[in-house]
Amino acid sequence: MYNLPNLLTISRIAVIPLIFLSVFFKGHYFNYFAGILFIAASVTDYYDGKLARARGQVSSFGRLLDPIADKLLVATALVVMLAKPGMIHEKISIIPVFIILCRELLVSGLREFLREVNVGLPVTRLAKWKTGFQMTALSMLFFRGWWIWGGIGEVLLWIAGGLTFWTGYQYFEKSLAYIKNEEKAIKKENKSPTKETVAKEKIPSKPAAKVSKKVNKAKPKKK
Repeated sequence: MYNLPNLLTISRIAVIPLIFLSVFFKGHYFNYFAGILFIAASVTDYYDGKLARARGQVSSFGRLLDPIADKLLVATALVVMLAKPGMIHEKISIIPVFIILCRELLVSGLREFLREVNVGLPVTRLAKWKTGFQMTALSMLFFRGWWIWGGIGEVLLWIAGGLTFWTGYQYFEKSLAYIKNEEKAIKKENKSPTKETVAKEKIPSKPAAKVSKKVNKAKPKKK
């Protein structure tokens, strides 16, 4: 369990409190420090999976912890963006932050539901692009005040928000298609005749008993 890929995943969770603590300190240097930690954690997100596959160390623990670490890291960075003054200049840029947070909750709920019925929800190529834009945007926003990184980061945040909305809709559509197919199968099963009904239909009905007519012979009258 405690191999190198899993230790990288654990380290991604370990730096989350330090990133969050930057909310309570003023000054750009604390933001830069949090940004460095965020970038380092984002890099481990790429290498932990790659190392696990290369070394044959893919484990259930890693598959469980990796998406949790990603969501905690992104959610913490978004909370810092909202809580700390000056991180987001335009108030309207809160919209992509809201979209990203809602999408993460939505996909987590869908994956949990589909896992119960043994249906996977694989990561699409577009979702990987979304993650790249998302991590880059948040990293640049931590470095606001240093050249034009913050402004570029805010633009990339909108692109990440758009990709996030679209990929979330795709995942929801796939889940909805599965639910519709399940409901159709249930309705079809309810309409189909049961085994007992089919068995009864196969048994031939007994022919009605013929009522024999008795011919009453008239007795001769006594003289």
